Amino acid sequence: MRPPHVLTQTTTRVLEPSDLDAALAVLDNEPVANAFVASRVQIAGLDPWRLGGEMWGWYEDGMLRSLCYAGANLVPICATPRAVRAFADRARRAGRRCSSIVGPAEPTAQLWRLLEPSWGPAREVRPHQPLMVTDRLPADITPDPYVRRIRKDEMETIMPACVAMFTEEVGVSPLSGDGGLLYQARVAELVGSGRSFARLDQNGKVVFKAEIGAATALACQIQGVWVAPEYRGRGLAAPGMAAVLRFALADVAPVVSLYVNDYNTAARATYRRVGFQEVGAFMSVLF
Repeated sequence: MRPPHVLTQTTTRVLEPSDLDAALAVLDNEPVANAFVASRVQIAGLDPWRLGGEMWGWYEDGMLRSLCYAGANLVPICATPRAVRAFADRARRAGRRCSSIVGPAEPTAQLWRLLEPSWGPAREVRPHQPLMVTDRLPADITPDPYVRRIRKDEMETIMPACVAMFTEEVGVSPLSGDGGLLYQARVAELVGSGRSFARLDQNGKVVFKAEIGAATALACQIQGVWVAPEYRGRGLAAPGMAAVLRFALADVAPVVSLYVNDYNTAARATYRRVGFQEVGAFMSVLF
């Protein structure tokens, strides 16, 4: 008897909770690049309501080969060119519901070329965002001893910095639309799980912050790195990143990654100083 959901034809379909093991096996093929989606799937499974979107599967020779997460972001995962074409067809029929397309640069670029005629124009396209990785602390940078975990009772302290970072990075405020309810819930989730870090000045204002936004047993991803404008140029970023990296390696995963805009030369230089090396590239299409 043929196992359930093992398809002999080449096709796509929405995955179901019973497909979880097969989906995790695909995600484990590229644990660093897939950390964002893998961390969500490990927590929420494949139920669309809990996951915050559908997981599309591409089957070839009867086996699940590629995935595409379709939620607030559209994310191709281990996607072959044929899978990307199939995902684009499904996305085109469904209509755009996401605020961005993001993923490894090559399949994301192909996906956008296929979707742009019906989904475009984008508000901004960032075609090359270096993916950087490290598995050790820097030998020549002392972690900032004042960078610490943000407590649950410090949401009012960290939120203004998070909003400022997001607005500066993405170009729109996370408070638009639903008034920031979803964004505040995400910040609270990171604070509650001990993955939000900051240094405060003597007045209790955030001067440096970063989060470990995605985490699996194999890899985690640092995001939201930000230095308050009036404190920039004072050398806070590298020691601050070293401190967050120390927490990440000790408590979360053996490999730490991040991705950065290629035009942000100052940030790229800081990450290299802390020991991150470029191993690939992401691409983002913002709507």
